Amino acid sequence: MSGFILLDAMGRIAVDWYLQRLQEAISSVIRATDAEDLSRHPEGKWSTAEVLEHLYLTYRGTVKGFERCLQEGKPLARNATLKERASTLLVVTLGYFPPGREAPERTIPRGMAAEEVVKGIGPQIEAMDDIITKCEARFGKRTRVLDHPVLGPLTTWQWRKFHWIHGRHHLRQIWKLRRQKGKALA
Repeated sequence: MSGFILLDAMGRIAVDWYLQRLQEAISSVIRATDAEDLSRHPEGKWSTAEVLEHLYLTYRGTVKGFERCLQEGKPLARNATLKERASTLLVVTLGYFPPGREAPERTIPRGMAAEEVVKGIGPQIEAMDDIITKCEARFGKRTRVLDHPVLGPLTTWQWRKFHWIHGRHHLRQIWKLRRQKGKALA
């Protein structure tokens, strides 16, 4: 199932279907989270604010990568290896995000203020959708445009779906943190 473009009330293009769902899911978890929830975490695990910062950093990194494609006037993807094709099939096509993987160094939370992350994550998703849409218009929907650090070269559609699958994985972690809070209070 591919995404589609939504129009807002003014008739402007809204974010892609996958990114729209992602933005709604993140907004929902943020609305249901208070300041205490943002910083709480079990020993050795990320807090909600850190998970959100990780997501924010992945979106910002994607924007920068797609900006490079536009600046250079060409896709920057290389040929995929067999392992990358299998990983893309597992994650993007089948929607399975394997647990326990280490985040790439550039996406590890650095202590960004929780309020800044909460305020900036929605606009960052919108910026990501905008730049992906521009690259899609310029290079085509089926062109592998940019390499993911683990999955290798992805099309614009695959990038959008990846961010939905990845975000959903981390939102489950946030809901688990919330359930643990409820057990601690019981």
